[in-house]
Amino acid sequence: MRRGSPFAPLRPLAPGPRLGLGVLFFALFLGAWAAATYGGLIKPLFLADPGKTLRSGVQLFVEFGFLQDIGITVFRVVGGFLLAAAVGVPLGILMGAFKPFEALLEPFISFARYLPASAFIPLLILWAGVGEAQKLLVIFIGAFFQLVLMIAVVIGETRRDLMEAAYTLGAGQSSVVRRVMLPGAAPHIAETLRLVLGWAWTYVIVAELVGAEAGIGHRIMDSQRFLDTGQMIFCIVIIGLIGLGSDLAVKRLNAWLFPWYASR
Repeated sequence: MRRGSPFAPLRPLAPGPRLGLGVLFFALFLGAWAAATYGGLIKPLFLADPGKTLRSGVQLFVEFGFLQDIGITVFRVVGGFLLAAAVGVPLGILMGAFKPFEALLEPFISFARYLPASAFIPLLILWAGVGEAQKLLVIFIGAFFQLVLMIAVVIGETRRDLMEAAYTLGAGQSSVVRRVMLPGAAPHIAETLRLVLGWAWTYVIVAELVGAEAGIGHRIMDSQRFLDTGQMIFCIVIIGLIGLGSDLAVKRLNAWLFPWYASR
């Protein structure tokens, strides 16, 4: 394949074609959905058509105050994610920079990250009740352990020649961490936070399935009781749209903070 081809490995695309291809896949997905439902390949009981889904969404906003559900879910995601970041980023930096901390903590954190957050829900209800604290803790558990290990790996990949140069110039251990390791790893840490924010959205529905009186997950469960696949699909689509919007916003923020990294 020629180097000038758009399919050459790692060759960047211009913003216009990149956006067009992304929109094209959404259009193809919507067309396949419409063909399967309007064409009678799938019964409405199992999958509502796009028109029914849109009407159900309008009904949610007009009759059921869906904006409040969205606001509550966003609060839970952001709150749980910020708690995980506030504790996980410093701990990951310690593990990545100092091997004794890594030896002490990595075995347990590696063990804990395989435990599903949903398994803790009965215990969290016992400890924290069914209020907001329980839901924030589910998201915290789902994001925290993964975040710590990813940050530790990022910090641990600091170039050794830069560290040696800093030592040669008289820098101490704390200065090497602050002036070499953290600045070099900052773009990767920001990108890791963006990825983990996406994971936090996957845990919020689990958190809202039990004991929730509001939120998108609660609305999905209500729709399931009445076999309203239109409302269920609309709620799922809303989660995807909000998640995509937050992902693009954080991506743009990272590009503004670290333009040299974004332009690579």
